[in-house]
Amino acid sequence: QVRLAESGGRLVQPGDSLRLSCAASGRTFTSGTAGWFRQAPGKENEFVARMRWSGGNKYYANSVKGRFTISRDDTSNTVYLQMNNLKPEDTAVYYCGSALSSSLLTDYTRRGNYDYWGQGTQVTVSS
Repeated sequence: QVRLAESGGRLVQPGDSLRLSCAASGRTFTSGTAGWFRQAPGKENEFVARMRWSGGNKYYANSVKGRFTISRDDTSNTVYLQMNNLKPEDTAVYYCGSALSSSLLTDYTRRGNYDYWGQGTQVTVSS
């Protein structure tokens, strides 16, 4: 059974940095797509970043571009989201997802195109 487990979320102050991890188990992902999404209270789920499990083809939401970096460690089957210069509007539950495919014809900014999801980790940015 495939499981994705996010970790690393906590309370931080504006301007701080934080790294989220998403550890996959039950399957070794060497292909397909990994993505991060978030949902703030009272708001819809929002795409944050995605990349191919094999590396490359990284894409970010405009709201996080230049501040967040998605990466992966294929030796540990883990995807990371490095978040710098955090802002209060980054407060949300962050979820990682994994898609079995990485087709150029598929929009991986849409949640429906992912096959597996984690339970989420809370990030709160507040002074």
